[in-house]
Amino acid sequence: QVKLVESGGGLVQAGGSLRLSCAASGMPFSMYTMGWFRQAPGKEREFVATLGWSGGNLDYADSVKGRFTVSRDNAKSTMYLQMNSLKPEDTAVYYCDAAGQRGQGTQVTVSS
Repeated sequence: QVKLVESGGGLVQAGGSLRLSCAASGMPFSMYTMGWFRQAPGKEREFVATLGWSGGNLDYADSVKGRFTVSRDNAKSTMYLQMNSLKPEDTAVYYCDAAGQRGQGTQVTVSS
């Protein structure tokens, strides 16, 4: 059974940084393309970033390019999202995704 557990969210001031983690189990992690999505209250789920099984094939939403960096450690079955220069509009629940499976999410709140 696939299990994805996000962590690392919190409250931060605008301009600050957070590092999210997504720990995976029950799946051959190193074979999966992984992604991050987010959903703000009253808004549709939004793509944030994705990377391929080897750490290549990176893609980012225009809204986070240059500020967010996605990475993975296949030996630890963990994916990361380093978020810098955070803005209030980054406030959302952040989810990791593996082939349509999602975790419970982690809340990120950026105060102005």
